[in-house]
Amino acid sequence: MKSLDEYLHDAEQAHGHLCAGQVLGVRMAMLGLAKLAIDDPRGKDRKRLVTFVEIDRCATDAVTVVTGCRLGKRALKFRDWGKMAATFVDVTTGKAIRVAARESSKALARQMHPELESKNQQQMLAYREMPDEDLFSTQWVKVELPPEEFPGYKGERVVCEACGEGINFRREVRRDGKVLCCACAGEKYYEPL
Repeated sequence: MKSLDEYLHDAEQAHGHLCAGQVLGVRMAMLGLAKLAIDDPRGKDRKRLVTFVEIDRCATDAVTVVTGCRLGKRALKFRDWGKMAATFVDVTTGKAIRVAARESSKALARQMHPELESKNQQQMLAYREMPDEDLFSTQWVKVELPPEEFPGYKGERVVCEACGEGINFRREVRRDGKVLCCACAGEKYYEPL
């Protein structure tokens, strides 16, 4: 593992700026990995880890920098819950820990650094200094990962009987004896023009 400052530098480079969310994400990931005793997530331990993030903000980019987990490698899973939280899963042991930022950390940052006018500056500095227990809540959890969720899974590819597009990783919907993609089954995020 790198130091906090090294990870913050890497996160700033990857994300384009450094902010309080980046500091939270780096610390969140460092804590999750420490609790799982994963000390080389980008090296020898890279196939041990799957990470679920619950927000699509700055912290997620920072979590990615520390863990090496990425969507394209199927090691990063996104749940759009709008929470500053992530769950780190050691797929070799089955152990998983969910780390969530405490709401109280914002007020504590103001108390720690009233001399700074900017809320972001207060949080950036305080989030570097706060003990883990003041910044985060942690909870050991159980995460069921079916084989198709694992990085490197090579599964059957099926074709949607309505649109003809291929479907991977058992994401098809079977309805009325037909194989459909999620969109043709009614779960669309887009409308054809």
